[in-house]
Amino acid sequence: MEPGNQRLFLGLIIAFGFGLVLGAALCRSGHKKGRAEGTNGDEAFLKGVHYILSNDHDHAIEEFTKSVQVNSDTIETYVALGNLYRSKGDIERAIRIRQSIILRPKLDAHIRLRALVDLGYDYRKGGFFNRSLSTFLQVIEQDPSNVEVLEELERLYEEMKDWDKAFKTRQKISRIAKGDHKNIMAHHLVESGKAQQQAGDPAKAKSFYNKAISTHKECVDAYLHLGDLHFQNGDFKKAISIWEKIIQVSPRFTFLAYNRLEGAYAKMKDLRPVEAFLKKCAEANADAFTHLAIAKYRSNEGDIEGALKEAEHALELAPSLWEAARFKGDLLLRKGNSDEAMAAYTALLERLDLPYLRFQCANCGFEPSHLQWQCPQCKKWDTIRPMDASAEKPVLAV
Repeated sequence: MEPGNQRLFLGLIIAFGFGLVLGAALCRSGHKKGRAEGTNGDEAFLKGVHYILSNDHDHAIEEFTKSVQVNSDTIETYVALGNLYRSKGDIERAIRIRQSIILRPKLDAHIRLRALVDLGYDYRKGGFFNRSLSTFLQVIEQDPSNVEVLEELERLYEEMKDWDKAFKTRQKISRIAKGDHKNIMAHHLVESGKAQQQAGDPAKAKSFYNKAISTHKECVDAYLHLGDLHFQNGDFKKAISIWEKIIQVSPRFTFLAYNRLEGAYAKMKDLRPVEAFLKKCAEANADAFTHLAIAKYRSNEGDIEGALKEAEHALELAPSLWEAARFKGDLLLRKGNSDEAMAAYTALLERLDLPYLRFQCANCGFEPSHLQWQCPQCKKWDTIRPMDASAEKPVLAV
């Protein structure tokens, strides 16, 4: 069962247990009419549970509706109906049910709070973000340690691009829930920096990027954007020193810095340091991108044979890397090997319909068209990774 259905099912079992106890009490006290009605309600309730287990929500709604018609005091059945309507996309009816529960006099405080949480989910599912936000904030006022609701608030703030509040909410979560939360907080800081950079305040942006790195030293996105700021200011040496740190903190993503480094060294009119850096990259993580970068460097230095060797290594590691196939063809033409060049270009044509680099979320399996630090589907941070071209599975983080 889906997690939502599991929670729903457990709630229904509890409600049914209460129903059995109530039914026994009615039998002992001789209330024949109450006993008959209770039996009918229990039968409808049980059928509803059966339909949930069969993932037949339409019939489940029908049976639970019969159950509440017999006994309108069973709160758990109303909760189940609300969840079922939400799952079907009938948000208005789900909201009305939650509101009717909340307005009941003498309702247990825990049940009212749970109904508020469910109402927040209903608003969110219906696209009423402000109402959802307001409802979840009401819950936190009454239950400040509710991690489930704090995480929902964080997601809302992220979708609303309110990175400061998302950051502060994650801080609260980190004080309650076990685990390492530094990478998430660092990403929130980076996003705040990007917002400041777009607003024309590079000084504030720089401050956020530095704070992100202090918070989580493996935040590759922070290094990339901090280096970009220095590059834009003409401080090429500083930009290079920042980008080169990526090889130390996360070698798997060093390829993101290759073009930046080449551009910075070209601005300085000195490509010699590139060779030493690429050798370091090859020692730390000899992936296809590293070999392709070395091939380009060898080519610029006039070493066509060495460049060809590196391009071939790149294609061995990632056969779908069409950029390496194109570059190999260019090198063969420069050597005058037109037949071999034609063969390389023919192979290139076969690869044009393949993405030269694929990514996949290690948490939910989603495959985005490009690298993203937060999965668009499951909303987890740092779970999207390059896929191993030969194994067709996400490369493990290093």
